[in-house]
Amino acid sequence: MVNTEQFGTRLQRILEYYDLSAASFADKIEVGRSSISHILSGRNKPSLDFVMKVVKNFPEVELYWLLNGKGSFPPGTDSGNEKSIQQAKADQSAQEPLKRNSEESTTKDVQVNQESSSNKKVKRIVFFYEDGSFEAFEN
Repeated sequence: MVNTEQFGTRLQRILEYYDLSAASFADKIEVGRSSISHILSGRNKPSLDFVMKVVKNFPEVELYWLLNGKGSFPPGTDSGNEKSIQQAKADQSAQEPLKRNSEESTTKDVQVNQESSSNKKVKRIVFFYEDGSFEAFEN
């Protein structure tokens, strides 16, 4: 279940982390600028499409954290760890010109996440399909 009351706060945290304005963030994930404003103000709830665009364009954002606030963002960093923040921003800038096939992207992201978090165990995997449906698998 989505914790929509605090979703705007988590979205604001993403904007601050990547040092983006709401307008540039909207352009990056290809949504209307007013959508960002309405979600930040709490006027509108995020759609599944919106959430998936955020997760696709910003791989450091964990879906579970974005939806309900459980977990951490950015993963594995302290709020005071400025070096990690700068590195993540540099990584994101390097990825901007790349357009990846969504299936390849998902596979690569899962492999990268598995390598970087080898001491973590998978609790749930959720597949979101373009038609708006999804499947969840739990360990």
